[in-house]
Amino acid sequence: MLSRSVRRSALRAAASAKAVKVPQRTLSALVASKPTQFVPVSAFSAPITPKRFASQSIKVPELAESITEGTLASFNKEVGEYVAQDELLATIETDKIDVEVNAPVGGTVKELLVAPEDTVEVGQEIAVIEEGDAPEGGAAPKKEESAPKEEAAPKKEEAAPKKEESAPAPKKEAAPKKEAPKSEPAQQTSSLGAFSRHEERVKMNRMRLRIAERLKESQNTAASLTTFNEVDMTNLLNMRKKYKDEFLEKKGIKLGFMGAFSKAVTLAAKEVPAVNAAIENGDTIVFRDYVDISVAVATPKGLVTPVVRNAESRSILGIEAEIASLGKKARDGKLTLEDMAGGTFTISNGGVFGSLFGTPIINMPQTAVLGMHGVKQRPVTVNGQVESRPMQYLALTYDHRCVDGREAVTFLKTVCELIEDPEKMLLMD
Repeated sequence: MLSRSVRRSALRAAASAKAVKVPQRTLSALVASKPTQFVPVSAFSAPITPKRFASQSIKVPELAESITEGTLASFNKEVGEYVAQDELLATIETDKIDVEVNAPVGGTVKELLVAPEDTVEVGQEIAVIEEGDAPEGGAAPKKEESAPKEEAAPKKEEAAPKKEESAPAPKKEAAPKKEAPKSEPAQQTSSLGAFSRHEERVKMNRMRLRIAERLKESQNTAASLTTFNEVDMTNLLNMRKKYKDEFLEKKGIKLGFMGAFSKAVTLAAKEVPAVNAAIENGDTIVFRDYVDISVAVATPKGLVTPVVRNAESRSILGIEAEIASLGKKARDGKLTLEDMAGGTFTISNGGVFGSLFGTPIINMPQTAVLGMHGVKQRPVTVNGQVESRPMQYLALTYDHRCVDGREAVTFLKTVCELIEDPEKMLLMD
């Protein structure tokens, strides 16, 4: 409480103060005015709602006219990661090629609706993307969140030595004599287990299943028969050695064997058109005036046969350039269905892998296939003298329902003659 002297001084000060007179108009204006409204501080600290973007479903695109489903091979993005427009999102494996699914818009992957190895159909939704710009720091990977939990693990390991210290030592040293004879059979079993007996089962991919189906269909349908011959590669090797550097420098094309053999096949097929024909509906033979050569190319996923269209109208260099282009696309997994559709005759060059001899299988519905093999130096008789020549075995497997033995042998002999004298190919129409 205040003392009396203090209160008295306060009353005196109040009494001595002169009252200030305020005009009546000012008072009435102050009374009529509205009180000022203040915005609470909490309004500024409220969280700002992020802008919502539209979500878009990603569907399986059209694969081909005859293909309605495939197998999801893999996703290139995980949930929460950002994908740019036209960036690869998933890969779908079909019977013949791999189809890439690119993101139509840029955004964050919100959901993956299928899992790898699942069968998907055309038009089926496989993922959901929320449209938006790329985050500044990028999507936080899920693996980093588990790192702090792993740091706590050493604590349990540190506690382990305490148990060992608390365990009494005498108990571990008890009865060592009885355990000694039992250790000998343990050493024998460990020596038997030194060899690996591991087995792994891998599901066949769609391409491999389709290859197996087509090859078995060929064996069950065609009346296959194989005829053989050998060809002296001396002149072709000399021509290749003479011109390969010049054409590589001027045209950028490597001069190999496939171009010459393909050209020889097209010329021989004009004399024996049955090897370029096909059986339709089991009772009709279709003859063609063009030759589309299917070239067998080995890829990590299986054997594919891209087609060189109208090989009869191309030069040797033109065929080599087309084969090189198709081979690169095959190894890069960029082949399209149009690249492999059709084909009237197949050439398989197993010699690049060191094959000496073999019988190729007909690529249905074709009627013949030529198998090339490795070039080996062998002693042969030339003009009554034994010489070492680079020789190659050729094998022609043909469908005996359409091609007779005489025609097959004539065709293969013509190919050999053109390869042994490549200049002759320039004189033939």
